[in-house]
Amino acid sequence: MGRFQLKPSYLLGIGSVLWLTVLCGCVTEAPTVAQPESDEMILVVGRAIAVITGDRGRQYGPEVRQMELMQRRTGQRYSVAVESSDKAFAFFLLAGEYDITRVQISEGPFLSMAQLASSFVVGREPIVFVGTWRFGVDSPRYGRMVLVSMVVEDDARQQAEHTIRTQYPALAGETLTTVIPFPAETETRLYEVLPYPRYPKYFQRHVW
Repeated sequence: MGRFQLKPSYLLGIGSVLWLTVLCGCVTEAPTVAQPESDEMILVVGRAIAVITGDRGRQYGPEVRQMELMQRRTGQRYSVAVESSDKAFAFFLLAGEYDITRVQISEGPFLSMAQLASSFVVGREPIVFVGTWRFGVDSPRYGRMVLVSMVVEDDARQQAEHTIRTQYPALAGETLTTVIPFPAETETRLYEVLPYPRYPKYFQRHVW
């Protein structure tokens, strides 16, 4: 009787699925707040953009579905819902140091996720502007990557000021303190999250 051996690629596939299962299990532990719960909370504003850096392999363009932050001191996680390819975001956080830990990228019914490794500090200033977070997504393929760059852009700052005037008029007279996460540019692996979109039964593979 022949001996069954697991191929390295098969083991890698199992490891990726298990890693993503753990990752998805704790994505939305605590949402960020749209309004301050106390006078100690700081308004954080910025902009998130998702673009394809190569040939588009799907009819759907990429969107930033959600980002996740973690406060270093407490380990508390916060989710930032974006659900757009280009959108300003605004939320309140307590002062402290925060890691940007994960991002979810959606392409129609497809969902991908990547771990990030940038951080920024929220001080005692009333408003913190964290710039434009740009997610450059590879074309759909095995081993696709996402290039993350965080920069200061004049139009993003103007958009942030407009958001503050319309949504938080009490803070309209405050100065925006710019804090760009570090490192400001990283590249990381983008993993597709199961389950895949539903196809007609005729096209589904059966496992006996």
